[in-house]
Amino acid sequence: MASSLRRTAPLILPAAGRHTATVIFVHGLGDTGHGWASAVDHWRSRNHLNEVKFVLPHAPHIPISVNGGMQMPGWFDLVSTDEPRCAPQLPTVLTRRAPHQKTLGTTLEQARMQAPNDDAPGILASRAYLHSLVQDEVSNGIPSERVVLGGFSQGGAISIFAGLTAPFKLAGIIGLSSWLLLGPGFRDHVPSGDINKSTPVLMGQGDEDPLVRYEWANETQKMLSAWGYDVTLKTYRGMGHSACLEELDEVEAFLASRLPAQG
Repeated sequence: MASSLRRTAPLILPAAGRHTATVIFVHGLGDTGHGWASAVDHWRSRNHLNEVKFVLPHAPHIPISVNGGMQMPGWFDLVSTDEPRCAPQLPTVLTRRAPHQKTLGTTLEQARMQAPNDDAPGILASRAYLHSLVQDEVSNGIPSERVVLGGFSQGGAISIFAGLTAPFKLAGIIGLSSWLLLGPGFRDHVPSGDINKSTPVLMGQGDEDPLVRYEWANETQKMLSAWGYDVTLKTYRGMGHSACLEELDEVEAFLASRLPAQG
């Protein structure tokens, strides 16, 4: 199935100045790369990221099991099971929508989630695609050490997984409203040498998120830290399944620190 997926070319937002670094930012379920274009405008507004190109990929339309097989943009299927196989313990079915948040360029994922890390073939196919986007940057003269991979919700989960299991060194990894895919089985996909063991990972999570619960992010941070990864979790009080301006500012600061201007 993975090889038959039809993928739309990513939305490319060129660097304002000389291109020396790239951010690949991955949207959540039911969204497109266009949903994060205004967030990129915000990140660029203080001119700290003028040398950074932004790549906003679009997920293919796939059937989502917890939505009755409805086709929508998704990086992997969300599959309901009676007993989640993977830690951290992932969720019971959720039907409540997040409260309205003041957001910039984000959309609520229209999905109920239960055991969302079961679709290993879909996860691995999306990982391969994100790795190919990084390799495209390398082919165009941007070292992988000048690339940050990140995303929101399902996009953040696949970014953490793809980033920490990449065979090349990254500048940083971002997972907003995200969780660890495949639980302890994640380690089976880490390449020899664990090249991104010291790569900084920034996680952000609202403590009132009804779709991606705070404890999933917290357990993800604890698990990865216990395995020796450099993971920071930022908590946003009162935030639901969204991204607030404070969080977007934290992301901007992280990007500026990991991708400083070269000249």
